[in-house]
Amino acid sequence: MENAIGMQLVLIPAGEFLMGTDESLASLKQAYPDYEERRLRDLDDERPRHKVRITRPFYLGKHLVTVGQFARFVAQSGYVPESIRDQTGGYGYNPGYDPEKTERKDAFEGRNPQYSWKTPGFPQGDDHPVLNVTWNDAQALAAWLSEKEKAHYRLPTEAEWEYACRAGSTTRYPNGDDPEGLSFIANTFDADAAPYWPRLAGHALKGHDGFAFTSPVDSFPPNAFGVHDMVGNAWEWTADWYGEDTYARSPLADPQGPASGQTKVRRGGSWHTWALYARCAFRNWNTPTTRYTLVGIRLVRDVTPSR
Repeated sequence: MENAIGMQLVLIPAGEFLMGTDESLASLKQAYPDYEERRLRDLDDERPRHKVRITRPFYLGKHLVTVGQFARFVAQSGYVPESIRDQTGGYGYNPGYDPEKTERKDAFEGRNPQYSWKTPGFPQGDDHPVLNVTWNDAQALAAWLSEKEKAHYRLPTEAEWEYACRAGSTTRYPNGDDPEGLSFIANTFDADAAPYWPRLAGHALKGHDGFAFTSPVDSFPPNAFGVHDMVGNAWEWTADWYGEDTYARSPLADPQGPASGQTKVRRGGSWHTWALYARCAFRNWNTPTTRYTLVGIRLVRDVTPSR
């Protein structure tokens, strides 16, 4: 299925899976020997591993929303994304930026009006994932598409996202447990990106995925559900508020996270993400107004009930 702005959608079947992780600290140390132990211990919000049932099929974007697709939305709707509207800008890559000379020890310069969804500080084509988009921007895109197509578009729940990411797998990554295997299926922080951030090079994968920054959204093979870039290239907003203890009280069927909160969950990692944080189970979060040069969008379109 292809929609009004060229997004291709894949039907994800209903089903059950095990969400989260039950991996031991010893196992993590063996897989990630160069990581500080505190990073390996700081994963309790992925536990307990628990059964989840997705009771309804849904259409999911085959790819992340691209720069070209988001540009069509902006042009046709008149919507002004938050990275431009509030005049504070977004984040961006600046080769002359020195994080050691600022209070923020960050790998990117921000916020700055010179950066936005159109200008992340490095070249992108129309077929690259759009970045510097907020959770609110994603909601605006979903609402506009819903009205335009008389359908229901939305962000995936966190459970739907992990179910689609795993696509029947039970391993750390969709293609297995070996972190180095990521280079074959995902655009993450590896030997191609490390020269741009020598301070972080110790956590780079040894392999080459061919990209230092974002890649075209069909650059890597799809998972078993036929979906590309569920890990890597750009983090993906979900619908859910973040809750550290969400899994301890999660219902079996179609969990949706807390009713309220301060931050929204994002999943999947990006072109700048270390292997530990590109696992299917890893959870991260930001405020709904956050715009960042690592974060993008993937939408769900609900299946229309039969009449």
